[in-house]
Amino acid sequence: MAISPPSDLVLDVVKAADPTEVQAAQEKLMATRAAFRANSLADAGNGFSSKVDVLENAAAKTGLNDVKNRSKTEEIPETYRKFESMVLQNFVKNMLPSDSEQVYGKGATGDIWKGMMAEQLGNVMSKGDGIGIAKELYHDALRKKEGAIVNASADQNDRKVAFSMVDEFQRKTFGTPTADAKTNNEA
Repeated sequence: MAISPPSDLVLDVVKAADPTEVQAAQEKLMATRAAFRANSLADAGNGFSSKVDVLENAAAKTGLNDVKNRSKTEEIPETYRKFESMVLQNFVKNMLPSDSEQVYGKGATGDIWKGMMAEQLGNVMSKGDGIGIAKELYHDALRKKEGAIVNASADQNDRKVAFSMVDEFQRKTFGTPTADAKTNNEA
């Protein structure tokens, strides 16, 4: 009978180990393999960012959604665009399938990969006009600066009505005399 010392030793160790520890070790190996494949795809130029570049180049050739050559694109500050990108990232992350362990991996590693993909998609979607969140927020800020949006202000009559409503509520709730009742008793 022939033996193969390296493989027999490994099999003996696996058989002697706790099954949950063996399963955990196998999951780590699979996660490492998935990370290696993803890195090798990115190194070979087949990663996610290269696919986004291909889509942008195709859109530029057809003239569809050409962000760089728009003539009437207004300048919206970067902070508003980043906010829109963050909102879109959350939308996309929630829309991605939750049972995609074969694509992203299991556990925290899979969540990180899924989050990175959602972040990239959100950034790409927010370029140019995006979906309009940044534009609306920017225009609201401009209107507030110009004074087009008037803040509500209260005059003395409004204050008296508000105080009387609070006093009435206190009287009904706690059975306490109100400020008006105290002044009437003193007079």
